[in-house]
Amino acid sequence: MTVRSAGILLYRRDPASGLQVWIAHMGGPFWARKDAGAWSVPKGEFTDGEDPWATAQREFAEEMGVPAPAADYRELGIFKQPSGKVITVFAAESDFAPERIVSNTFPLEWPRGSGVIRDFPEIDRAEWATETVARTRLVRGQLPILDALIAQLQRDGT
Repeated sequence: MTVRSAGILLYRRDPASGLQVWIAHMGGPFWARKDAGAWSVPKGEFTDGEDPWATAQREFAEEMGVPAPAADYRELGIFKQPSGKVITVFAAESDFAPERIVSNTFPLEWPRGSGVIRDFPEIDRAEWATETVARTRLVRGQLPILDALIAQLQRDGT
């Protein structure tokens, strides 16, 4: 069975640095000391019959701690990841600026083998990144999402 996720990629244009995208650093001990390849589009899983757009909004709110901003969203595409997971991504231009990020959490035995279960945030931080920085930070399988955004903006002439 294919695992499906849906997410939101916000973007903005900065006069000084150009295109920026809103990306999130994955939480938990595995990702704690990693930067390159440790960031993601805010997203989460859904099951057959669930609406991808509703899922993207729900997951954004769970991972950011605030609802997705009001904006003109459109489906950017459906992207198959190296793991086989399929992500439906919606994109919109926004100058999103939350006061802070408060993510939902997940339980994990840490340290491994200790018998101690701790809660870790799914996302430990999120921020605007230029296209160049995002290319180094995003997990490799999500680079086609960034490419699709750039292609869409070029088609739109923006």
